[in-house]
Amino acid sequence: MKKIILFSFALSALFSQQIFGQGAYVPFNRDYYHLIERYEILDGKNNSTFHTGFKPYRIDQVGAFLDSLSYSGLLKSKSDRFNLEYLSNDNWEFVGHHTEDSDQPLLKKLYRKPSDFFHYRDSIMDIHVNPVVYLAAGNEPGFDKFRLRNSRGIELRGSVDRKVAFYTYMTTTQVIFPSWIKNYTEQNGAVPGEGFWKRYEEEGYGYFSAMGHISFNLTKNIQAQIGHDRNFVGEGYRSMILSDFSNPYLFAKFNTKIWKFNLTNVWAQLNADVIFDGQGRPTDGRYPQKWFSFHRLGMNIGKKLNIGFFESVMMNQFNWNYLNPIIFYRWVEHQLGTPDKIMLGMDAKWNFTPGMQFYGQFGLDEFVFGEFFGIDGKQSSRNKYGLQAGFKYINVFKISNLDLQLEYNQARPYTYQEKFDYQSYTNYRTPLTHPLGANFREAVGILRYQPTPRLFANFTGIFQFFGDDPSEDVNFGKDLLKNRLNPNTGIGLFGNRIGQGIENRVVTGSLNLSYMIKQNVFLDLSHTYRRRTAQNLNAPDVSQFTQAGIRINMIRNDFNF
Repeated sequence: MKKIILFSFALSALFSQQIFGQGAYVPFNRDYYHLIERYEILDGKNNSTFHTGFKPYRIDQVGAFLDSLSYSGLLKSKSDRFNLEYLSNDNWEFVGHHTEDSDQPLLKKLYRKPSDFFHYRDSIMDIHVNPVVYLAAGNEPGFDKFRLRNSRGIELRGSVDRKVAFYTYMTTTQVIFPSWIKNYTEQNGAVPGEGFWKRYEEEGYGYFSAMGHISFNLTKNIQAQIGHDRNFVGEGYRSMILSDFSNPYLFAKFNTKIWKFNLTNVWAQLNADVIFDGQGRPTDGRYPQKWFSFHRLGMNIGKKLNIGFFESVMMNQFNWNYLNPIIFYRWVEHQLGTPDKIMLGMDAKWNFTPGMQFYGQFGLDEFVFGEFFGIDGKQSSRNKYGLQAGFKYINVFKISNLDLQLEYNQARPYTYQEKFDYQSYTNYRTPLTHPLGANFREAVGILRYQPTPRLFANFTGIFQFFGDDPSEDVNFGKDLLKNRLNPNTGIGLFGNRIGQGIENRVVTGSLNLSYMIKQNVFLDLSHTYRRRTAQNLNAPDVSQFTQAGIRINMIRNDFNF
């Protein structure tokens, strides 16, 4: 099936009557994407180039947006002007305004542009090559060994004939995580965001990372992408619909933008919920597969509001009916009589005044009207949904480059779980949405400050309340890998509430300082405090972790789960 999808997309590219030049997709990086999105919020209206509800963005579209910023009047501080220069240097071949060459190229061929270790452009080939490095060491009291990360690799992007763009990223990593991330990895059998791993020394992990895609235009308004990567839906720090928390997966994507509408279709092959052997591998030596189809219709309503409606289906066996890009999946599932897992819902953002934005999401897993609204049906286990509400405030109290984000997330017990094999909302044993799975409430506060052009400060505070399972044979609705058919809780159909099971409360505070010494070369210093209390703990579990490092063309570590 995978070969059929790839072949069909290749034929579409070859035989399209009109093919238009374009770029690859910019890897999703929260810090980087915030720099792009903050200027749309400052402007107080939706940008006309692309919809922000589905990520990542295409590099040529980012370039067009940066061009619009150069004459918008929004760049009032030194840091804002630096950000435009920084983002433009990264996307220089797609911006119309002037970008600087390096003052002193290395050996006359290397770093001729600040963002590219090496590049070559002619009428046929466009190639950009960069090293990828992340070296970090940290200390967690109570542990003798340093927590560390050692990542090395390469990043390559470009295009052929200005018609087919490509991107590839490869790294090899050895890492010793802070204790709570190590516990998460051991419990789930997968490194978050990576999946497969091998043991490194006694308590560390080694893994190879690879992402890559090709992209091209089928028509002026229909774009296609095929690759291994992650996708993200929404405006939040988290996503309750589709997030970047799991490892990369094979997917094919259509993006159709006409007038104020943007239809995104994704068909993906995922790794099913394998039983692991403690070494990150399935016990039978083979990775079972499952299939995922997703579509989202986004629309701009006026200049300030964007609403997106989505539907997704998770299948343990591939079905051709779900390849229809504009069909209603629930109808197909009913007609086929299949037990495929269907989810639907919506997301929205509202730039209600320059500098401020409300956003939110609602994902519906299962719904019984009488039990949702009826007096006797309160807290039914069959009413399963996740929701998000958030607020962004740019230049807080008119302080330049001080940005605030507040967010609330929750998921009812058993949301994203399923009673049939391989149909939970997961990929390689990790959630496709929120790291906590379900049965939780969470409040997030993020304060970002750029006091000088090259210094980025980020403070993230998180409060989490969730219910955990006392043993493997009991299911209170948090672990997405468990079967919801026989929860063995003694609660029954009604009376299921968020936090049921062993109640846990987690408070996390993280301060990150990053100084850019050259284009995409950062010195990092961070400190994380984490405190967990639970009904089965005699005393709070308190962890503190301090880390320093250098990274080149890589995304900053995030230990906030």
